Amino acid sequence: MHTVARSEFPRPDFERENWLSLNGEWQFSIDSPVFDRVIRVPFACETRLSGIEERGFHDRVYYRRTVELPERMREHNLLLHFGAVDYSCRVFVDGRLAVAHMGGQTPFSADITPLLRSKERFVIEVEVEDDPFDLEMPRGKQYWKEKPGGIFYDRTTGIWQSVWLEAVEPLYLKNCIITPLFDRRAVRFDYTLSQGTGCTLETVITLDRREVVRLSHNAFGRTGSFAVPLDSADTLKQCDFFEELCWTPERPLLFDVQFIVKREGETLDRVRSYFGMCKVSVEDGVFMLNDRPYYQKLVLDQGYWPDSLLTAPDDEAFIKDIQLIKQMGFNGVRKHQKVEDPRFLYHADRMGLLVWGEIGSAYVYSPNAACRLYREWQEAVLRDINHPCIVAWTPLNESWGVPAIHTDLAQQAHCQALYHLTRSLDPTRPVICNDGWEHTGGDLLTLHDYTADAELLAARYRDMEQILKLHPCKHSLYAQGFSYQGEPVLVSEYGGIKYAAGPVADNAWGYCEAADAKAFEDKYRALTSALLNAPDVQGYCYTQLTDVGTETNGLLTQTREAKIPLETIRRINRG
Repeated sequence: MHTVARSEFPRPDFERENWLSLNGEWQFSIDSPVFDRVIRVPFACETRLSGIEERGFHDRVYYRRTVELPERMREHNLLLHFGAVDYSCRVFVDGRLAVAHMGGQTPFSADITPLLRSKERFVIEVEVEDDPFDLEMPRGKQYWKEKPGGIFYDRTTGIWQSVWLEAVEPLYLKNCIITPLFDRRAVRFDYTLSQGTGCTLETVITLDRREVVRLSHNAFGRTGSFAVPLDSADTLKQCDFFEELCWTPERPLLFDVQFIVKREGETLDRVRSYFGMCKVSVEDGVFMLNDRPYYQKLVLDQGYWPDSLLTAPDDEAFIKDIQLIKQMGFNGVRKHQKVEDPRFLYHADRMGLLVWGEIGSAYVYSPNAACRLYREWQEAVLRDINHPCIVAWTPLNESWGVPAIHTDLAQQAHCQALYHLTRSLDPTRPVICNDGWEHTGGDLLTLHDYTADAELLAARYRDMEQILKLHPCKHSLYAQGFSYQGEPVLVSEYGGIKYAAGPVADNAWGYCEAADAKAFEDKYRALTSALLNAPDVQGYCYTQLTDVGTETNGLLTQTREAKIPLETIRRINRG
């Protein structure tokens, strides 16, 4: 009997009924495939919840599991899905290669039907390579030294997001990009089918379980697109579009959608999804949400938990974090140096929380490092493109992986390439070229400023003339050859106040320090008020949500306990 953890459906924006979670107990080994241990998937071997908890260097790890397939799935094709495996891996089914993947933060899958010797029982094996010293690898906060320290944390090796099977027919819906056409009061669907044979794609949109639109589209190839107007639907004619049908953090309204693939009247596939009518834009130097100016009050979120590191211990952990964030008066998060689990984005969609999508950085520049990041970043954007909560993309942070970007033309071109690549995949959201400093264009001017002096902070941001003179953390605002073009200004990291509500380790740190709860509150109020009162600043992101590792600069402890009352933080954020 396998003990199942994280048993919820892993991709709630693309959900089928006939599926099987493969989370739970797998055979496991480190260094060689002897499978002499048991691990709890999807928790990495460095975590306590995995049952292994070995935080040393692991170049290679191995997994094996025998699957007893339920009868309801045996007459269908089988898709094997991995949410994320860090870093490169090969997956074998009954001894034959099913799929290989490089990239530790993004999903992959394979149709394993041709490899099965039996539909009743088969064996999955996973070989993982994860060089802890490879600085060309997009790795985020995972440290290449033995012990975590400073801004760097424990490593994550192997499977760290959910594994599951889906049963499908040979003809099925592979994916569908959903794009709100806000100005047209419509929504566009760009779909891909597994086969190019003719079929009908029936799309049913509902709101609060009431049918809004039902449309049948004749699909004659593997790919296609169609748009569905919403303003002509009878059920919506009496609704005020802006006030009743738009998605915002204050009113996170979601439309449900069901895709039904039919051929000659027979239903072959059925997928459930959803969307929010949301528009993000920059107009005349102002950040806009649904054609209205919107001030972003964000908190930096590393997405770490003490017993499970990058993997949330359960689905409730995501819900709890979002509840706490909103209770403190924030309207969004900057997910930092991590491609977050789709379950978090789902809860952000339905609970109303803005998210900046980011990816873990590499730490050196080379053509190989650039190619690795391009490949993985594309996968991340396409995975998350349908989530209305995402309002900005951040492929680079603080010149990590592009340390000479100020003058190096290749690194500047790399940054610009990431910008244009992102815009080519998703032209609907702003993209930040290099969050913090040394920008090479982009749609937002973001600065990281950790000054502890609130008066100095206020002086720095009193007007655009002063802002454009700044050197955040001793870096230039723009890389050489680039300049301000009227982008909205946001301070996307500030604060970082060290305050421990209890005993603290000798190596605990923050960017500045508070001696007690009253001093912590006063400093948070002073720094935040300085930005709220800055006339040209359109948002901020406080560092950070929780303590992580030796960083004792969270508003909450690692176990999500408030250091000062949540309502106090909320009042300060209100201004």
